[in-house]
Amino acid sequence: MHLYETHLPVANTKNSAQFYLEIVGLEFAYRDPGRDIVFLWVGTERRSMLGLWGPTTLYGKDPHRCHFAIALSLPELLEAGQRLNRLGIATSNFAGKETTEPSVIGWMPSAELYFRDPDGHSLEFIAPLDDPPDPSFIGPLSEWRKRE
Repeated sequence: MHLYETHLPVANTKNSAQFYLEIVGLEFAYRDPGRDIVFLWVGTERRSMLGLWGPTTLYGKDPHRCHFAIALSLPELLEAGQRLNRLGIATSNFAGKETTEPSVIGWMPSAELYFRDPDGHSLEFIAPLDDPPDPSFIGPLSEWRKRE
């Protein structure tokens, strides 16, 4: 199983699509010609999709902020913070502190960085780790690695 699609309400589909294409690295899939909706592929093989719904659409009228995570490899995650910061996108850890160092949530375990899109939605780049779980650990990746 895997997540096939998720949808976000956005203020401007053109601006949001540009962010997700250029900053996040998604791939254009389709723009609905009759509605203000843009669909983007997440990852390879067209296995996952993100829908961006403009303010005149059913989902676009919902002002609630959303969250979703995109899985990366650990090397990709370690590069992502620096790349996002170079592009003017602030990154933070699990506690919300601005940093480029990933957090680790030990019960999974996984390493992650958080950032926001132009509409304030919370995005997460996450790298599942092959280490044994430790439910008591939440902290920086550097501290997680010291446990080994």
